Amino acid sequence: MAERYAYLGPEGTFTEAAFRALDAAEHAEPWPCPTIQAALAAVRAGAADRAVVPIESSVEGVVTATLDDLTAGGDLLIQAELQLPIAFALLARPGMRLAAVRTVSGHPQAQPQCRRWLAEYLPGAEWVPAASNAEAARQASEGKIDAALAGAFAAATYGLEILAHDIHDRHNAVTRFVVAGRPAGLADPTGADRTSLAAFLANDHAGALTEILTEFAVRGVNLTTIQSRPTGDGLGRYYFFIDCEGHVADARVGEALMGLRRVCADVRFLGSYPRCDGGRTQMPRGTSDAEFADAAAWLTRLRSAGTDRAASDG
Repeated sequence: MAERYAYLGPEGTFTEAAFRALDAAEHAEPWPCPTIQAALAAVRAGAADRAVVPIESSVEGVVTATLDDLTAGGDLLIQAELQLPIAFALLARPGMRLAAVRTVSGHPQAQPQCRRWLAEYLPGAEWVPAASNAEAARQASEGKIDAALAGAFAAATYGLEILAHDIHDRHNAVTRFVVAGRPAGLADPTGADRTSLAAFLANDHAGALTEILTEFAVRGVNLTTIQSRPTGDGLGRYYFFIDCEGHVADARVGEALMGLRRVCADVRFLGSYPRCDGGRTQMPRGTSDAEFADAAAWLTRLRSAGTDRAASDG
């Protein structure tokens, strides 16, 4: 039986394009959902096996809807990631002219990626946010708005014409997507992995962030993303979403997580998975598993034999 993959729909979204780019897509059943939260909820409820959701834009940073849902919702782990180049097109009904566009719609992440283009070519147009770029295209096809920012591939799906191609403020913009599923065992370390987690402050005090960063720094673990997010429990209460190089099975990453567990109110592990960019994990001197094991063996000898003997054994 084919696995069902939930993703942000409807048909014609960049998230659908990310799903189609997966090796598993050929034999999987697509399951478009109206929101990121709905896609993740479908997996938690057992209606889908996995969800494909955006997590980070090279232009706008993290996708907060994904972070907050993965962190607060629980029961899901990130299993894989992929990157997709992002370029928008301005789509409208046949016969619409650029000069006549008064309302433009798209996902909230689309507007910042095209802000300068919109200011130059549609300075008087009203921005109308939509649940997805494909939903904006659908509304354009129904005449509810004049034009939509979406992938050019959505034009044929909704019977629209392309008023402008390749719209972006940054020509090399990419979005990182993750595949999330119910916990079912972690993939083995590959030497090019990423670990995601959420660290909750025990209390807001001077040096609180430094305490978190130190747990990684002293073990040579490189952070690729760190983003503060409000917990929703009151002003001044935050958690930090963190991506770091390495796998939870690596001694240094595991020890960093144990350190966080001691200094934070809560630590939520969100997954260890292969990096899609192929980058190898940085390994400073003294941080390999073998070096951690050697240090642990030395400490065991120290504790069992006494300081002088353990020193001479070294």
